[in-house]
Amino acid sequence: MLWLFRFLSLWPLAALHAAGGALGWLVWALSPRYRAQFRAHVAQAGLPFEAARPAIAEAGRFIAELPKLWMRPAYESCLGNVRVEGQAHAENAFAQGRGVIFFGPHCGSFELGPQALAELYGPITAIYRPARKAWLARLERLARDRANLTVVPASLSGIRLMHKTLKANQAVALLTDQVPPEGLGVWAPFFGKPAYTMTLAARLALQSGAVLLPVSCERLPHGRGYFLKIWPAVAGLEPSDSGKPRADLLQGVTQINRAIEAIVLSQPGQYLWGYARYKTPRKEASL
Repeated sequence: MLWLFRFLSLWPLAALHAAGGALGWLVWALSPRYRAQFRAHVAQAGLPFEAARPAIAEAGRFIAELPKLWMRPAYESCLGNVRVEGQAHAENAFAQGRGVIFFGPHCGSFELGPQALAELYGPITAIYRPARKAWLARLERLARDRANLTVVPASLSGIRLMHKTLKANQAVALLTDQVPPEGLGVWAPFFGKPAYTMTLAARLALQSGAVLLPVSCERLPHGRGYFLKIWPAVAGLEPSDSGKPRADLLQGVTQINRAIEAIVLSQPGQYLWGYARYKTPRKEASL
């Protein structure tokens, strides 16, 4: 499979996105379960189907652009076709000296986001769950570890490294809208319905005082690049004058979910609506 990824990485981004759009619609046509879940989640968010319809093709474009993002030479910057907005929010966050937690949803090009942030504000530590297929797990490790970007598995050692990173006033990156294993989350509202939500980002912020910054990375049409936006910091989780957190864990998770909702509503045509966001978590040893 590595040779195929290398071959596809040579294609123009516009061609990959065109092929990916077709792939997205093919999956839509072949999977009644996917269609039902997609429509149910859009309705839960209070949106008309037409607002989210472009996300059918965008899901395929996400897959199709991976060879380009993963096989990019180490010496080549990813910022050439990335427009950035909201850098003042990041600069203000780092100026506080407590570290920064960049977080976002499965929306747009969430693979490119950490790469771009690492070039702008690295070093950054990002946490992920390795793929179950051995060949894909190897490819992920090769592709995601880059200059100023350290990618670690979701484990106790990975979380310890994140705490160390924040203490050094550096940044970590998380996708906070994925369902964690049982024991690693809490049930918190997401578009008005309880969803099992990871607590890691909120725990890191409450324990370290790090600033929580939402981030989105929107895919521009016709392969013209990407729009990386750093949103205003999540308020209320910073330490009070007494040094104690202003919010408890559930309040922190709920605030993070609200920030994710705002990003999704700003670009509903790029969210992965087919993801089983409201599923029951699987059993796994707690971290």
